[in-house]
Parts: sequence; structure tokens; C-alpha cells
Amino acid sequence: MTEKDPEKWIKIDMSAPQELMDAMGNFLTENGAQGVFQESLTPQNTAADFPEPVIEEILKAYFPQDNRSEKRLAALQKYIDSLYEIFPALEKPSFTTEIICDPDWGEQWKKFFQPIRVSNNIIVKPTWERYTPASRDIVIEIDPGMAFGTGQHASTRMCIEAIEDIIMKDRSIKEWKVLDVGCGTGILGITAAKMGAQDVICVDIDKKAVEIAGENAAINNVKPFLRVLNKNAATIDKPRNLIIANLTSNLLLTLRPHLIQLLLPEGYMIISGIIEQDAKNIEEQFSADPLTLHRMITEKEWVCYVLKKNPRIFSPV
Repeated sequence: MTEKDPEKWIKIDMSAPQELMDAMGNFLTENGAQGVFQESLTPQNTAADFPEPVIEEILKAYFPQDNRSEKRLAALQKYIDSLYEIFPALEKPSFTTEIICDPDWGEQWKKFFQPIRVSNNIIVKPTWERYTPASRDIVIEIDPGMAFGTGQHASTRMCIEAIEDIIMKDRSIKEWKVLDVGCGTGILGITAAKMGAQDVICVDIDKKAVEIAGENAAINNVKPFLRVLNKNAATIDKPRNLIIANLTSNLLLTLRPHLIQLLLPEGYMIISGIIEQDAKNIEEQFSADPLTLHRMITEKEWVCYVLKKNPRIFSPV
């Protein structure tokens, strides 16, 4: 087999308690899963003593079969072990694997991606679904392909809510210069542009995600205001007054010094992708000079922080 056969995939079927589903889905996505879907399965045969059938939650994920497959599966098992140590009262997640050829990505996404109202004014819808907007609705159309970011995940929804709140309420900033770090489908950068941001840079190290984000920018008619770059965020040197980073806690901590340097005085930073167990450490690291905590949003076990950079203070001569 070649180093990477694009037609062969490792399909993972994971059983986990509902409380851990979001954490597992986020971990799988951040570690290269190119399609993660949740299904509820009702057992066919139910014992007479149990008239209410137990609904089992199954997470399905697809990884390309390549020379990193064994490391990915080992990392997944290590993450499951760590979750079980933190939540010993919950059933330990388990998974099975199967090698498959050419899963039908388009049909899989269409089953699980429906229009959703994410915030007061913002609707996220797939390109193939119809939706009649109300007068104040801002509709974001997304075709996810194999990239992460549809508005279905709590971390994405919280970022969108924060973007809307900041741009609508802070009228002191006349020109929004935005950086979307690890943009995936481009949903967060596109949201900022549709809210009125004039200069949006979306970056992702995944070439496929960059391609998909560019296509979504065109679908939403924001290409004049938005650039998608196949770069590491650490290489960006253009100052921004709004930085959005929906990443893992480890990546956020790694990028922290650079993101703070990029952020203009009195600018905002939205960070998400943070699970409750990491929240205290992230808050301590980020809500320290020159940043102050502006707002915290929570949903289930996920946390989103909105931080603001202190104004530049000039010392008297």
C-alpha cells in the first residue's frame, strides 16, 4: 500500500455516555477525523421488564488510512483512559474499527446537518437546504465537505454568539480586522464578514480545509472582505482587533504569546474548544495582563472566553 491511499478509510464506531460525546467528537476532529457523526440507536429487542428501551449513542468517525493510523488509534485510547480517570462514575467509552472504501461523504453530512439558529440573528444552513429568513436574519451557508465547522458543535455556536455580540455592541471600532485561527469551513470568519468586518484573514494548516473555506466564502459573497491562507497562525504578522481561535486547549496555550502580540489595544480575543476540566488553567493563562476577561459563555461541558486587550498606556516623558 502507498503511504496514503485516498480510497481507504478507517471507520470508528464509538460507544460512550452522552456526557462525553461532545468531548470525544471534538478530540476525533482535532486529531484528523474527516467526518464525525452521532447516531442514536434503539435496541430492536427489549425485555418485558424494561418497557422503555435504552437509547445507545454511537459516534462514527472516519480517518484516512495512512502511516499515522496506528498513532491516531493509540492517542484515542490514551484519551479514553484519561477521561475514565477523570469521570470514573461514567461508563468507559469503547470503540471498534473497520477499514472501508470511499464512504459517501455528501450523503453522510446531509443526514446530520440541518439549518440551525445559532444566535439572535444568525442562522447556519447547509447549501442544499431551503430556508426563508426573517427580516433580521443573517444566513450563513456552509458546505462542510471534510472540514470542521457547521454550527452544530457547542464550541462553534458559542464563538458565533460572541462574534455577533462584539460587533453589534462595540461601535467604537470603525474597521474590524479579524483573524480566524484554524478556520476549518471558514464559518467563523464568514460570520464576522457578514456582520460587517471589512478585513478578515482565515488560516488553516489543512489544505483541504482552506479549499473548502474559500468555496464557502464565495457562496456567502464575502470574498472581497476575506482571505483564506494555508499557513500556520504563528506566521501571521498583521495586527488584528478581533482574533477568533476555536482550538484545543494545548494549541491555545502554544499560540497565546503570538496571538496576544497580534491583538491591537482594546481589541477582542475569542477562544473556544475548551472543556471544563481545562477551563481554570486557560482562564488563568489568558485573563492576565495585557488581557482582561470580558465575558464567559458555557454550553454543556464546553467553555468560551471573550477577552479584551487593555488600552495602550503611554508613560509621561
